[in-house]
Order: sequence, then C-alpha cells, then structure tokens
Amino acid sequence: MMWEQTREGAGTTMPGGDQEPGSYYVGVDVGTGSVRAALVDQRGIILAFADQPINRWEPQFNHHEQSSEDIWAACCVVTKQVVQGIDVNQIRGLGFDATCSLVVLDKQFRPLPVNHEGESHRNIIMWLDHRAVSQVHRINETKHRVLQCVGGVMSVEMQAPKLLWLKEPLGKGIIETRTWRVTWMNLRETCWDKAGHFFDLPDFLSWKATGVTARSLCSLVCKWTYSAEKGWDDSFWKMVGLEDFVADNYSKIGNQVLPPGASLGNGLTPEAAKDLGLPAGIAVAASLIDAHAGGLGVIGADVRGYGLACEGQPVTSRLAVICGTSSCHMGISKDPIFVPGVWGPYFSAMVPGFWLNEGGQSVTGKLIDHMVQGHAAFPELQAKATARCQSVYAYLNSHLDLIKKARPVGFLTVDLHVWPDFHGNRSPLADLTLKGMVTGLKLSQDLDDLAILYLATVQAIAFGTRLIVEAMEAAGHSLSTLFLCGGLSKNPLFVQMHADITGMPVVLSQEAESVLVGAAVLGACASGDFTSVQEAMARMSKVGKVVFPRLEDKRYYDKKYQVFLKLVEHQKEYAAIMKGD
Repeated sequence: MMWEQTREGAGTTMPGGDQEPGSYYVGVDVGTGSVRAALVDQRGIILAFADQPINRWEPQFNHHEQSSEDIWAACCVVTKQVVQGIDVNQIRGLGFDATCSLVVLDKQFRPLPVNHEGESHRNIIMWLDHRAVSQVHRINETKHRVLQCVGGVMSVEMQAPKLLWLKEPLGKGIIETRTWRVTWMNLRETCWDKAGHFFDLPDFLSWKATGVTARSLCSLVCKWTYSAEKGWDDSFWKMVGLEDFVADNYSKIGNQVLPPGASLGNGLTPEAAKDLGLPAGIAVAASLIDAHAGGLGVIGADVRGYGLACEGQPVTSRLAVICGTSSCHMGISKDPIFVPGVWGPYFSAMVPGFWLNEGGQSVTGKLIDHMVQGHAAFPELQAKATARCQSVYAYLNSHLDLIKKARPVGFLTVDLHVWPDFHGNRSPLADLTLKGMVTGLKLSQDLDDLAILYLATVQAIAFGTRLIVEAMEAAGHSLSTLFLCGGLSKNPLFVQMHADITGMPVVLSQEAESVLVGAAVLGACASGDFTSVQEAMARMSKVGKVVFPRLEDKRYYDKKYQVFLKLVEHQKEYAAIMKGD
C-alpha cells in the first residue's frame, strides 16, 4: 500500500493534514492476476493504492480458472489497506470493475466446480479461457441476429459458448499422466444441474457487497447478448440449446438490469462492510468490465491547451485504449455504427447515452512477456536489470537506445516483423484460429537480438491497433486522438510506437491507474455527489502527458504496415494449402 503526496496547488491535503479532506470514493479493480484498490477524491486524484495477487489455475491448455472466494478475500485485503489512517465516514461510495469472467454459484450462492476435477473453489471460467471453441463455432453458424452486435461473429471469450460448454454432457472417465491420475467429472451433473446463478465477475462483486442480484447493463450487453432496448432475445437462447434460461425468465443470468453507476439496494451490507473495512450503508454502484472502467477514467479529460485535434471536438473523436494483459479499444458514437469484426454497437454500455464499439487484442501484455522471457538471453537481461534496480522493460528500452546508433529506434526492426495473434485475433478479423508469426530471425541469441525482438513485438501490437482504427473509421467513426491507460501505458516505448504507427497523438492520464479512477467514478455517481457519469468523468479525469507522433518516420512505418498485412494474408494462404488435396 502506498500513500501519494498531494499535488502542488491541490485544494485539500492528505489525511492528517490541516485542511478538510472532503469526500472520498473507493475503486476496486479485479484484473487477470491481481486485485487493486484505490482511495480517490472528488478531483480524481488517487490518494492511496494497494494490490494483492490472486490465484489462477490452468488444468489443461486453454483452460483458465479462478476462485470467487479467493478474489473476494483479496478485495477485502486491499480495501482495508487503502482506507487506513482516514475517517471512513468520509467515504461516500464504492465501485467495482473486473474482467468479464464467468462465476458459477449454486442456488444457495455457493461455488460450483467449472472443472473436471470437481474442485468447487475453482468456480470461475476466466475471460481468456478458450475451452468452448467448438461451441462458439456452432453458435456462429446460426448467424442469429444478435451476432450483428458483436461484429458479426461471437468470441470464444464471451459467456454463451462457456455456458453451453458447461451444459453439454462430456461423460465420465479417467485423466491420467505420468505424474497424476484424476477422475473426469461430468460437469452436467456436478455444475450445470446444480447451478442457481451465473454472474459476470463485476456483477458477482456488486452482489457480494450488497446482496442485490441486479446485473450491470455493461456486462450483459457486452458479453451476454442482452439488448439495452429490447432485453433478452428468447429465440437466440433456444436456437443455441440454452433454452433453460428462457424457461426460468432469465433469473439465473439476470432479469433486473441497471446502468453502470446506479446505486444498488440499500448500499453496503453490514457483513460486507465488516469484510471490507468500510461503513455499512455507503453507496455501491452497478459495476463495469475493467476495460470499460478504464475508458471512463480517461476519455472525458479536459484537453484544452495541448494543441490536440480533439480539442473542441465531440468526445466521439477520442479512442480509449486500455492496455494490460490484453488491449481494448473503446470508441463511442451518438448513433449506432456496425463495424465488422469489432464488438458492438452497445448502447450505454460505457458512457450513458452513447453507443460503444469495442475492438481488442487478446493477451498483448502476456505476449510481450512470452517473447521476452522465452528468449535465450533472458537470464542475462534479468541479471543486468536487477543490478541496475530496473524492470526488464526499462532496461530493454535503455538498451535499444544504446544500439540504435544514428537511426530512430524503430528502424532497428527493418528486417524483423511480427504478427501478434499468438492467442487468435479478436478484432477486426475475429478469427481465433490465427497464430503468431515472426520473420527475420537469425542464429544469434544475444541481448541485442532480444531487445530488437521485444521492439518488433511492441510494434506489432501497435500495428494491430492501427488495423482496428482503420476498420472503425471505414465504418463511420471519426477518430483523431488515442487516450491510453493500463499497465502497458506506463512503458514509454509502447506509447511512442502507438503514436508513430497510428499517426495520432497519445494522451496519458494524470493518474496512471485510470481503471481505478473509472471504478471510483462509479462510486461517486452512486453516492449522488455527481448528477451523471458524464459530469463525474469530466471532473475526475485529467491529462498528465501528451505524446506526439514522429511524422518524419511515417514512410518507414507505412512500409512495415504493408508487411504486417502481408503476414496474415500469407498465413491464410498457408492454411489453405495445407487443407487442400
């Protein structure tokens, strides 16, 4: 846990100072690998921060699981930490965001196993889980009208295919390896037939805090095929074999839906208040998916005086890019825009009154780690970074500056090109069968090679963003500025490559933890201290830095982008050859 110093000129001081600290909000963010919390004031300044790792299980390839009990316990740890030393009666609201993972509980709200081993504490199928590949293919073959609002093709990361996977009987058997032997449980019996509640993880957290089972419009619209205007489409669930939900009036997946930031029930229950170290009865907001919370935390910032094209333009000219374990590209519009391969349009799923399109790249942060940690020179890199008390990425960035000589650093990859879809393509190609590609490898495996491979991977992710931007603009969006947040936005090389490769300026928030600011915005709205999400966004998000593209390098990146597009074209040709007679 860390207290930050009050910024110069701020109107309040830290707890313990002479001035009245005013009202506070707590934001809680559940990511892929950790839970984080922040204490945030009415100006959107983070006063305290804490994080706590959470467990993950990968019982077999592409199966990723977590525990709702473990996650809630971590929420309690970090929340108690960030409120130490203050008068908790000045905390007005609490907001949660989380990954769009699937939580399964029985009728008494107890965890049920989502695994063949029958381990009930492992009751979450994570967002990045790809076990339901055959189910998503069958769903997409229906070409049902609800697919129009997910870019035309449903992702395996959404909830319907996971639910279908849980329902379909797989029989019983024995899984045996050289080191262990386990009975293979039939999930129809151990999970599906006993299930009483299926929650998106953000909605599980708000239920845990309030006892209210209402779902957030954000999660249901973006991941469950719910329509803000029409509600559930009975014909879809019947067509794909999940008619159970229709029969019970959707009670298991949500038949009370609230907009993000709406106040839930009577606020924090006494039991949850004791767990979290907060006062009972404070306002708890309907939640958001983590990327959407990041969008709230950055996209409304006042940009006057920075010389940006989006100054004086509608907020629809801004694209929020939330870069963590994965990257999400959040663009809003006044009217619905259908973008092939890009999720949406979703009405009021992030900013009330606006339609949302969500592009994305799966496991971008994990990809960079994979490329760097799998290289032969990684032990040398670790040792040198440790000796300098630097992260491996800070060391790599400085090493690239040493070897670039007279050229711009981006030119080091003139002969090395990467296609980044090691976990399939989410947007705009919407093809989970695509694989990663690298061309231009040499026999040498020294630290220079590692640094350049790292650079090429970062560039590939930025080229993926450019491809998404072009798809959105071709469909009708008009975008001029990127607003980045998330862990990767703290990496100057990642930020500069996004500016250079897209040709757009990049705005970074004053608070690097913009997702937590977005969660706090929800709590602020639920408390009634702001009249709307838009007002809270404008008041609580601020520009910290602007990074402009090096336009003199445009021709080089245009050529690399041509190669980038050729890579996937060739990959599809290779697949066609191998499938041929």
